[in-house]
Amino acid sequence: MGSPIKEEHKIGLVPATLMVAGNMMGSGVFMLPANLAAVGSISLIGWLITIVGAISLALVFAKLAAIYPAAGGPYAYARRAFGDYIGYQTNLVYWLANVIGNVALITAGLGYLTHFFPPLKDPLTFAMAQVAMVWLLTYANVLGPRTVGRIQSLTTGLVLLPILGTAIFGWFWFDQQNFTSSWNVSGKSDPSAIMASLTFTLWAFIGVETASVSAAVVKDPTKNVPIATVGGVILASIAYVLSSSVIMGMLPNQELISSSAPFADAARLALGNTAANVVALCAAIGCIGSLGGWILLVGQSAKAAADDGLFAALFARTNNKGVPTGGLTLVAVLMSVLILTTISPTASQQFGKIASVAVIMTLMPYIYSAVALRVLAYGKMPPQQYGLFTVILLIAAVYCLVALVGSDGQQTRWSLIFVIATVIFYALILNRRRSVEEKHFLPGGPEPAWVHYFTLFATIAALCLFFWFSVGQYPDLELRLRAPNPSGHHLERHIEP
Repeated sequence: MGSPIKEEHKIGLVPATLMVAGNMMGSGVFMLPANLAAVGSISLIGWLITIVGAISLALVFAKLAAIYPAAGGPYAYARRAFGDYIGYQTNLVYWLANVIGNVALITAGLGYLTHFFPPLKDPLTFAMAQVAMVWLLTYANVLGPRTVGRIQSLTTGLVLLPILGTAIFGWFWFDQQNFTSSWNVSGKSDPSAIMASLTFTLWAFIGVETASVSAAVVKDPTKNVPIATVGGVILASIAYVLSSSVIMGMLPNQELISSSAPFADAARLALGNTAANVVALCAAIGCIGSLGGWILLVGQSAKAAADDGLFAALFARTNNKGVPTGGLTLVAVLMSVLILTTISPTASQQFGKIASVAVIMTLMPYIYSAVALRVLAYGKMPPQQYGLFTVILLIAAVYCLVALVGSDGQQTRWSLIFVIATVIFYALILNRRRSVEEKHFLPGGPEPAWVHYFTLFATIAALCLFFWFSVGQYPDLELRLRAPNPSGHHLERHIEP
């Protein structure tokens, strides 16, 4: 087995809470007011319904973490409750969905920077910047969970600055007429409009499982993981509801619907162009920084499965800080390949569809986790508490099923096909699983010495390539920007169905 993570290298309660909130908010929070404007301010009711479901899901993960504080989150709970195959299926779906989703996240984050750095409008330069950020944040993960925790705390703080700033001070520019006149502009009945708003709001809480997946890198996980999970959801909920509501009163409905940066437009209305630029910069840094937390999740989920013999041994290899660097390096390579193969506009559109399917697939581990609580909590809680959590887990499961019902039908079909196909991959890995059970070998072990240096070299090389493609050097030794070309649409992590 690899080196266990020492206590001094783990993250505390505050970084864990901010990681949960930051991973949920990601990039999607900055476009939510514009998305919801197409329904109207009646979406406030949709938010309240969604928050009930999200808090139920948070309580499910909090209770699971308390009674079974194992690393791996949904994978660990599904495997313990339903056996190896469901555990393997959960982990493969969750791992692949996040690898693809992480590429969409870095695309959205760098998309905010094109206003400040025009060379990013060139597709090749933009791709090089994506690759550079992927390897830079992968190397930050190699340095240890505390490094990622510090980055996540800083970047989540920058995300919360414009969101909470708008939520608190935006009321000075709130126009009640704007809010009430756009109550329901969907052309549907009020119940139908609320259901339509759920399509957007339900996706805003993807990432609620962050702390439970990362239990192995959190100090005192039995105590801190539940608090971080519920605290992160509450923090995100406050930010979502207040900021969306106030912006719907600050900006006229038609203007908000067509806005590509609603928070920046609200800041411009209140404080001018400089404030709008600050908001856009905070959004970019927040999106890019949250990638560090999502990379950590991918690594920890795969490591938990590899330790059980249900994933390749490479994912269990760790450095002296307990970080699964072999698996993280492979993930960085896969993400880089995805980025470079989707440079063309046509490929980018296809990737957008794949990313949408990946986001839909993340709901399946949530449903498994909710139902697993009923199994794992049996005999470990007083009858009344067990009955209460049965109701809570049913609300959480229905919450996820409603999200699936509201998703694009074709994308949901492809998600289901992939889930069924996991049985083929499971059959291929069964022999390795049996070898681990029979003690023929132990999974994992220390990482090869070259992995750390390879990751560092790849980071430096990616940054140098980005510098070359964005600036270039001419014989007169003067640095000039390369001529930019228009770039395509930038994806977001919370891709709406």
